[in-house]
Amino acid sequence: MKTTWIKALIFGSLPLILAQCNSLKHDVQEVNKRNALIAQEPKGDYLVARRYHVPSTRFWGYVRRPGQTWRTAELIIMDESKCLNPDRLPEYAQDKRYGYDNNYEYRVYGKFTGKYAYDPNSNLKIRVFQPTKFVESNRQPGWLFAPSEKFDSKAVTIRPAVMPTPEQLSDPKYL
Repeated sequence: MKTTWIKALIFGSLPLILAQCNSLKHDVQEVNKRNALIAQEPKGDYLVARRYHVPSTRFWGYVRRPGQTWRTAELIIMDESKCLNPDRLPEYAQDKRYGYDNNYEYRVYGKFTGKYAYDPNSNLKIRVFQPTKFVESNRQPGWLFAPSEKFDSKAVTIRPAVMPTPEQLSDPKYL
């Protein structure tokens, strides 16, 4: 009787395991396709930026160098002293337009300030970037790190597979 129960458990969960493998295989194939396109991006003095808006957090989104994959992306906070963010609207609960550009992709020009800021709502120490210009490049770029990722507006759910180490975060030369 015990072996029957174990066999039922194994064979009952087999479809779930196989479905997970297919999902992972699909993710890898799609990531590889997109990485091939990213490798063809024109080099330049800009960053590719993806808006990632989670209410009540202070970070702006992810940035990466042209030609580098999203796996190298870094979550940043924007210093708007020289240029306002494209969605700069009042940040209060009744104004649902703030963060309207969630998941938009931009070319952003500017520089890292060499400073870090602490975002208490995500419990992250994040590099500060000072933009001088935003150029919208894609309003529907799709997924960020993997096709199977899920966005949750109430939590920081999307993070690259490789996050910077504490040593990298404390090195001003990083990125």
